[in-house]
Amino acid sequence: MPSGNATLIESIREEIRQNGPISFARFMQQALYHPDHGFYSSGRAKLGRAGDYFTNVSIGPAFGQLLSRQFAEAWKFLGEPKDFVIVEQGAHEGEFARDVLNSLGRNDPKLFDALRYRIVEPSAVLSERQVEALAAYRGKVAWVDSLESMEPFEGIHFSNELVDAFPVHLIERAENPPRWMERRIGLERNELVFASQEITDPQLLTRVRGLPARDSPYKTEVNLEASRWIREVSSKLGRGFLVAVDYGLSRADYYSENRTSGTLQVRRDHRLVESPLTFIGDADLTSHVDWTSLIGEAERAGFVLHGLADQHYFLTGILAEGSDFLGNASAKIRRELQTLLHPEMLGRSFQVLVLGRGISSTLKLSGLRFRHRTDATIPTE
Repeated sequence: MPSGNATLIESIREEIRQNGPISFARFMQQALYHPDHGFYSSGRAKLGRAGDYFTNVSIGPAFGQLLSRQFAEAWKFLGEPKDFVIVEQGAHEGEFARDVLNSLGRNDPKLFDALRYRIVEPSAVLSERQVEALAAYRGKVAWVDSLESMEPFEGIHFSNELVDAFPVHLIERAENPPRWMERRIGLERNELVFASQEITDPQLLTRVRGLPARDSPYKTEVNLEASRWIREVSSKLGRGFLVAVDYGLSRADYYSENRTSGTLQVRRDHRLVESPLTFIGDADLTSHVDWTSLIGEAERAGFVLHGLADQHYFLTGILAEGSDFLGNASAKIRRELQTLLHPEMLGRSFQVLVLGRGISSTLKLSGLRFRHRTDATIPTE
């Protein structure tokens, strides 16, 4: 029997009984974002040492403090508008927003007065926790349940480990004749199983036609949701920056002939789980970001690529711009910085993508001063 949330599993079974096998993207959406039983939306996902995984925010306030400096620089590049909006998507329990607002309130009162902070949060459970965490900033922070309901804004769209958690389609290479097939989720004796089927989704068909031919067996993922998301952000951001922190690969690396099992990961209690069909609703599901496809879609949507840097280089650039940060840092903050920067910790695990809209590409945020990976390793389509 599959382990996990019994109510959620039965709901997925019933959907398959009624409609036939579902895409893995639909399964992943339910496992993570079902309003009542999804791993994220139910609030069961926990960060940090006692949780399921580490992220930049769970290390402590240093990450938010450094990014607040980058946001202040972006505000100056925009001409210090009197209505400056930071939109955060994937805010978990509000830790990052709190750290940024604390920092800006102390160090940039003029920007703080001009700032409106908006959190995109569809989960009622998480929004309640965020409201509690940000109680000191009532009137400064507001919530929307989707990007679609956001008003157009000038400022920054920020996300930390958002795109890697978008639902993905699973595909595999078949023989006789060689072609891409979709790995869907079906039922066999009332158990959830993988079922290989011909691809019928028009968007998925378009994407797989552009992938390199591979020998069987070969399994990988396609993230259609990331393309939809970047277009939606572009439609709301009139002028400003998109800053996305995540882990990913160039398209060539993502679909390398040696990466025969794709990048999908299932994680629970800091351990990798072998199958996504176990711990359903009780485990994290992620896949790496295909930076090339995302950047290409962003440029078609009107964004200009400013740069993509390893987190180590990005945060080092911010530190170099303001040497007072290290000089005033406590021992605790210095330990946090070591974790965020060290190549064997989080420094190389994550990359930072910066896109601009209505901003000259010659205006480079300080986080991009030391290395631009794009020219060497992330070709656009």
